[in-house]
Amino acid sequence: MEGNSVLTDALRSELAEELALAERDRIPLDPLVARYPDIDVVDAYEIQLLNIRRRTAAGARIIGHKVGLSSAAMQQMMGVDEPDYGHLLAEMEVFEDVPVDTSQFLYPRVEVEVGFVLGADLPGEDCTEEDVLNATVAYAPSIELIDTRIKDWKIGLCDTIADNASSAGWVLGKERVAPNELDIKKIDAVLTRNGEVVAQGRSDAVLGDPTIGVAWLARKVASFGVRLKKGDIVLPGSCTRAIDARPGDDFIAEFAGLGSVRLRFS
Repeated sequence: MEGNSVLTDALRSELAEELALAERDRIPLDPLVARYPDIDVVDAYEIQLLNIRRRTAAGARIIGHKVGLSSAAMQQMMGVDEPDYGHLLAEMEVFEDVPVDTSQFLYPRVEVEVGFVLGADLPGEDCTEEDVLNATVAYAPSIELIDTRIKDWKIGLCDTIADNASSAGWVLGKERVAPNELDIKKIDAVLTRNGEVVAQGRSDAVLGDPTIGVAWLARKVASFGVRLKKGDIVLPGSCTRAIDARPGDDFIAEFAGLGSVRLRFS
């Protein structure tokens, strides 16, 4: 990856271990960016990868990726001009018919996303939006469960990258719609919590076109020797702001032309 690393390998390993323990024990950390002001995105992605490799070595399966910071507002807030990404593991999947135990997380929030299900491998460094549409077998309604292992969501860019882009879980609804049947830039989404509308948005809130985020991701991970493959799920970013999840909350995200997805918390 481009850039020069700042932290030593030993310190990266130490911080990866801290994040892993914070997730396991649900004891949040002070921001990495406050403790190590020189940390950069190269360090942060390497810290993320250390924990992903640890989990896959223990049997976890990578089944896709998520794109974060895909709205202009979030990028402006973080002072960046491109998104970030994290890994989706099979063990992170949650389900519509099984309430999520809120106590397993520190500061859970939900985001509304149009998921991409890939029916073919994507190219790497030269991936285009057209490649993404050609390789996508279906869009799916999705809710991403996000969390942070950093105290009170007081995160900088490198905090969220190191922390697997603040990802904690994801659920897909049952509907699948082929890309030629729906304009990916014009999908209205409404999120209700316990029957009350708490967020509304449209799919073009994601970089103007979510396929831009997926193509960016394919090019970005190629610099690590990673390819997005047939069967992978990609969450390109949220159509709405993130909403706090509390015990007993029942979320339903409805997408025009794409059905709905539900996520409940106990």
